[in-house]
Amino acid sequence: MPTRDPTAWMWTEACQLLERAERLHRQFFRLSAPRGARTAWEPPVNVFEDEERYIIVVALPGVAAECIEVLLDSSSVIVRASCSLPFGPSARSVRRLEIPYGYFERRIQLTAVPFEVVQRELVNGCLLLNLRKVI
Repeated sequence: MPTRDPTAWMWTEACQLLERAERLHRQFFRLSAPRGARTAWEPPVNVFEDEERYIIVVALPGVAAECIEVLLDSSSVIVRASCSLPFGPSARSVRRLEIPYGYFERRIQLTAVPFEVVQRELVNGCLLLNLRKVI
């Protein structure tokens, strides 16, 4: 039975942790500076389209419906708000932090067809936007 070299084992563990952190960063914390020096994260979205409408699903765990701002321009939808820790700031140490907090903004590009919001609903931590194409 081969002996385990502790240095090699620690190096392998460290590399695996860095890869996991990089994956989480790409998934949740796509950093940008939308308003001056404010840092933002972008929530993941799903966009569905048919001849008459777009259905957009934005994952927003812990964000209250009244805090969400939805803006439309000629070819995109902008969803933004701020998400705070559910128990407020404190001196607690963080054991794991996978749900992002703070200001966020997500611009979702659509085709150049005019559209209007028909329905806006927060369901199970997801914002559901139903956009009708105005043709």
